[in-house]
Amino acid sequence: MPHLRWMTGGESHGPSVTAIVEGMPAGLRLTAEDVDRDLARRQRGYGRGGRMKIETDRANISAGVRDETTLGSPIVMTILNRDHASWSDRMGAHAFTSKPDKLTRPRPGHADLAGGLKYDRADLRDILERASARETAARTACGAVARALLAAIGIDVFAHVIQIGDVKASVSREGLRERSRASDLSCGDAQAELKMRDAIKDASHAGDTLGGRFEVIASNVMPGLGSHVHWDRKLDGRLAQALMCIQAIKAVEIGDGFAASERRGSTVHDPIGYEDKRFVRATNHAGGVEGGITNGEDVVCRAAMKPIATLRRALMSVDVSTKAPFEAAFERSDICAVAAASVVGEAMVALVLADAVLEKFGGDSMKELQRNVEGYRAQLESY
Repeated sequence: MPHLRWMTGGESHGPSVTAIVEGMPAGLRLTAEDVDRDLARRQRGYGRGGRMKIETDRANISAGVRDETTLGSPIVMTILNRDHASWSDRMGAHAFTSKPDKLTRPRPGHADLAGGLKYDRADLRDILERASARETAARTACGAVARALLAAIGIDVFAHVIQIGDVKASVSREGLRERSRASDLSCGDAQAELKMRDAIKDASHAGDTLGGRFEVIASNVMPGLGSHVHWDRKLDGRLAQALMCIQAIKAVEIGDGFAASERRGSTVHDPIGYEDKRFVRATNHAGGVEGGITNGEDVVCRAAMKPIATLRRALMSVDVSTKAPFEAAFERSDICAVAAASVVGEAMVALVLADAVLEKFGGDSMKELQRNVEGYRAQLESY
């Protein structure tokens, strides 16, 4: 069982999405503004759809926090769906006064058909409402809580976009966090960002969508998180699963990932040195994880997002009711959401690292957790 448990609930056009985080120590300072900052970043980005003009995501913390401090009990957060006002006659637990039209034309690339078959739903809205990336607002809220825990012990997590379509960014680590946070596309390369915007605009004019890739970097991570002893304790496996489960993510790599498979071992593995009472590496091809355990270098993960499945220029599909060929249904959607996905990626990496921290150091209170972390850091210096 994980030490940090979290769960989300809610449908895209339902009344709200809800997040529950259980296992946070008592005594961590946490405000709604801490969560809202990440929610706001998730909503921005060139290429987002009309939904982002309707929603202004804010977290209402209704349990687990008192006087801006965690209590050690489950933290409950609710984010209202303002767009629900236009869907109240079609979405909700109440009985409908008149039955809405069924959605029967599944979109290729979406969960519509596979979910409809699995759950035996004649109306595919029963599937797409939960499969929608609107759920990631709640994940982002959970990740903000995890980020606050990590920050309290000196660990920082941030993400940046490295590619949209076939446009690749060329970035240096110096000032990368600040540059990417200031960018509307979360890209640290200003010249590449201009080309990315043009690519998104071209896709929009063609009634099409674009995917891309982002990178998540966790810095000041101590060695020793995760374990080599069993498959489900390996940190790289946990990170890969966490990123892969984000909507539309189709590939994940740690460190050099796929590129490492093309080179010889002498150019892939990171030579070890020792300075200032710590083991160091001049390179970080491993992405900060060796044998399923953090090695003290930055943890670096990348994820590839496919183009969004909802197209204005719809692909052909089949009506699940009549079995006749039809163009797939179109719902208001984004053209490109890679920047938003990078914020969700931050949240997922933060949740995995926070769980690994609690797994190793325990602590029912922040004082106890921080004392345990400080003791371990002192132990490492005497190794």
